[in-house]
Amino acid sequence: MKQPDKKIYLASKSPRRRELLRQVGIDFDILSLRSDPARGIDVSEDTFAGEPAMDYVARVAREKGAFAWNVLHMRRMPLRPVLSADTTVTIDGEILGKPADPKEAHAMLERLSGRTHQVLTSVALHYTDVFEQVTQVSNVRFAQLTPAAIRAYCATPEPYDKAGAYGIQGLAALFIEHIEGSHSGIMGLPVFETAQLLQKAGVSAL
Repeated sequence: MKQPDKKIYLASKSPRRRELLRQVGIDFDILSLRSDPARGIDVSEDTFAGEPAMDYVARVAREKGAFAWNVLHMRRMPLRPVLSADTTVTIDGEILGKPADPKEAHAMLERLSGRTHQVLTSVALHYTDVFEQVTQVSNVRFAQLTPAAIRAYCATPEPYDKAGAYGIQGLAALFIEHIEGSHSGIMGLPVFETAQLLQKAGVSAL
């Protein structure tokens, strides 16, 4: 399906994903999903017992996209491709979600200190009756963090809306010795893989 206006829907409230799509010239409208427990949650990000990180991140991205695609039909909105994504951090086979408080953020960063962990971002695309998905994996090595550096970082707002308690695009860039993979994927949307999916739906920045 090729849209004359080349516009898509982004089923995400992430400012990082918006920034990355704008960076490569993709026009989009936001289709926000509710994530506030007080107002109701459209797609749960809870993990299943024993669920591998790869399965978890793919499932959540897929469910976000499916929910948003159904919303388009229910609201009789113009049908355009729907892009959804989810990012998680894993170390020692354990998923590190978004920290609830400074104590949890501190514990996550201590665990990542001086070690290599994985950042997984799964991207899903719904268009017409077609569903496409890809999951990108990056290896990230942290330097050995001092207790003072961890305390200072946890005193900022940065750790609390990000899986693994850090964002590569912010102050935590100071912590990272080496990455193997996709910088944009670690931010939350691997640009190369996303562009490949969008091209299948007739959407291209170039």
